[in-house]
Amino acid sequence: MKQYLINKNSTKLLLFFTGWGCDEYEFEHLNTKTDVLLLYDYLDLNLDFDFSKYQKISLIAFSAGVFAASIFNFRNFKIHKIDKKIAINGNPYLFDEYFGLSKEMQELLYNVNENNADEFARNYLIKTDEEWENFRHSKRTMASCIKELNSLKELYKTNKQNIKDIYDEAIFGEDELIFNISAQKEFYKNRLHFLKNARHNIFFKIKNYEQLFDF
Repeated sequence: MKQYLINKNSTKLLLFFTGWGCDEYEFEHLNTKTDVLLLYDYLDLNLDFDFSKYQKISLIAFSAGVFAASIFNFRNFKIHKIDKKIAINGNPYLFDEYFGLSKEMQELLYNVNENNADEFARNYLIKTDEEWENFRHSKRTMASCIKELNSLKELYKTNKQNIKDIYDEAIFGEDELIFNISAQKEFYKNRLHFLKNARHNIFFKIKNYEQLFDF
């Protein structure tokens, strides 16, 4: 996977497992007081990063990143404690047809291409016209995104037995359309919080990363 560090020379780190098809450009509008390490493009879960200087590490995982973080071996990087872990619009069981992506949604994702990517984003990711006007596309090609989707499916197949529900809280857009909301209520129970008037990409509703910890 790829990584991008926002360096604020802080002793605190926010580890951010982003979603399918994402890159760092989609989150440029978010402010932060701490260092942020963005992870994306899950062709593998390899990482080259030294966590030793950080006294406090928190985790947010978005969409497919909720699964990726759930099988990531933090102990390999001598991370023995994460202060708080938040899932955003995603489920560790990404390809489970009830808790994760339905068969129909998986087929829809595989059919996203250069010609209909905007239509998909407007219908499933974005709630309002104002958000759409400010929507930030990643700079990745659709070919790279489909390659990543295939990789995620293979990672799920080979690591299903290693999936851990590691999350303290979960945040979903109230109008989420990609994951089954009823299933998320069943899975997360009292850990689940909703953001009003939001779909899958909730990041237009916040100005900084720290707001995600106020739910």
